[in-house]
Amino acid sequence: MGYKKKKTVVIVEKTKTGYSAYAEDDAIFSTGKDIVTLHRNLLEAFRLAYEESGVHVAPDDLCLRLDLKQFFRYYKVLNANFLAKRIGMNPTLLSQYVRGKKQPSAKQLDKILLGIQSIGRELAALQLV
Repeated sequence: MGYKKKKTVVIVEKTKTGYSAYAEDDAIFSTGKDIVTLHRNLLEAFRLAYEESGVHVAPDDLCLRLDLKQFFRYYKVLNANFLAKRIGMNPTLLSQYVRGKKQPSAKQLDKILLGIQSIGRELAALQLV
């Protein structure tokens, strides 16, 4: 069985009942009540789509893409003000990005994503006593 050669970008959108997503380069889509369920359903949809060709699709083969507003609505545990200070960004500016009042540049999006990923790595390395 072969492995998928590149990550597939999947666009995530909020719906009235949860989330829907579709692949940028494939005619594959799915829905879920939350991001975890959506990812699981997408993985199943991709595996079914590639089953006959013998290609294995791993969870890391899917890159979920969602906008800042949806990200902060779903991951409420991450405070935008804290993140802004952490990455050296004006908190008001990040708030405007999150509310959709302004659109961040690619450079600003990278800065925000790197900050979020850094916090994620720190959290993953923690041990509570």
